[in-house]
Amino acid sequence: MKTTLGFFGAGKMAEGILAAASLAKGFDPQTVLMAEKIPARATELARKYKVRTTADAREVAKAARVIFLAVKPQDVAALAAAVKPLLSDKTLLVSIAAGKSLATLRKMFGNKVRLVRVMPNLALRAKEGMCAICPAANATAADVKRVAGILNGAGQTVVLKERHFDAVTALSGSGPAFFAYMEQAMAEGGRKLGLPADAARLLAEQTMLGTAAFLRQSQMDLGEFIAGVATPGGTTAAGMEVMRASDFGQIVAATLKAAAARSAELGK
Repeated sequence: MKTTLGFFGAGKMAEGILAAASLAKGFDPQTVLMAEKIPARATELARKYKVRTTADAREVAKAARVIFLAVKPQDVAALAAAVKPLLSDKTLLVSIAAGKSLATLRKMFGNKVRLVRVMPNLALRAKEGMCAICPAANATAADVKRVAGILNGAGQTVVLKERHFDAVTALSGSGPAFFAYMEQAMAEGGRKLGLPADAARLLAEQTMLGTAAFLRQSQMDLGEFIAGVATPGGTTAAGMEVMRASDFGQIVAATLKAAAARSAELGK
């Protein structure tokens, strides 16, 4: 069986990418080979997606021409040492390993392999992911198109210079936790106003989801949207006064700055 797509690692993020790839017309799960050392996890993916699995990453390196690097950052070096001799200029390696720069990956995997770095986020697993793509100098436009084509099945993609990746990590990589924290605060606020806990969460969650969907569809200016909802003397305006007085915007900016700084530290 010919292998067209491979995975080093088969965690939840790899599963999200696999789910995205499976949406493509004519997708054949038997052309996918995933390296996973934990037997139970390998069995789970084989049963769920009908893909082939192996405990040996070298088998993936030998067979696949497009390979997603989806192991933990601390495991990349050992993996690279094992598979590097098997990679060639025909190999497109797509890394989602957090903090591993293209220069670092080049040193680990060698000069032959074509590299693309991707910063995904957890929403990939809900087919609403946000992925930033950065190709290495030897990656082709066709490589970028192919990677984007896979990832677009599970959300949105944007091609950026690698110098932006710390900011991307802060905004969209860490962002799901920040949005969940905001939802938690909104739901808790609703509960304190007397709402049942489950209703408060539903109200907060659907409001966030619906607002994001409307803004995406309408492409409305954010300031214009806020002004339209926060009519003078109304309930929204009263709440906005509190948010502005607390310098909410500065708190968010400081949050992202801290996350980006940590991303830069981890990448050294």
